[in-house]
Amino acid sequence: MTDLTSLFTDLVRLETRLYNVLDARLKAEHGLPLGQFEFLRVIAARGNARVYDLAHDIAITVGATSKAVDRLESAGRCRRTANPHDRRSSLVELTPAGAEILAAATPTVEAELNIWVGSVLPAANLEQLATMLSMLRQRAESDPRTDRTEPAATTRQAPGPLDTPQT
Repeated sequence: MTDLTSLFTDLVRLETRLYNVLDARLKAEHGLPLGQFEFLRVIAARGNARVYDLAHDIAITVGATSKAVDRLESAGRCRRTANPHDRRSSLVELTPAGAEILAAATPTVEAELNIWVGSVLPAANLEQLATMLSMLRQRAESDPRTDRTEPAATTRQAPGPLDTPQT
């Protein structure tokens, strides 16, 4: 029987090492952190999106997503526009500069992934792995327990006996 804890550890360690090597190469060749590359990919795939939608897609909090969009916007890689369907939110879309750097960086990411994954696994195994990881991801995404939420606001409780100042 497969040791699921070891499998999990292998997945996490592999993801960490791949992230590190991809991030370093993207920064060196394009001045683009991997995290920003991922945001650009998601925005490009959607055409435009609310910050909330991006947060859900990337599985991070809305606050963290808003900060990431702020950084992309400051770099001229995306812009926020008024949401015609909801005046309380804006839509995020790529700028031409964002689309350009995404197009330039994508072959770099694909080449690096080919070094670490594509050249290691035979095509049939790679296809099986992709299918299985997709199944696991879909399962996780269907369960709200896997969503990242904002930290709960703390409510102030009435002082207890231990909170009473000593006189």
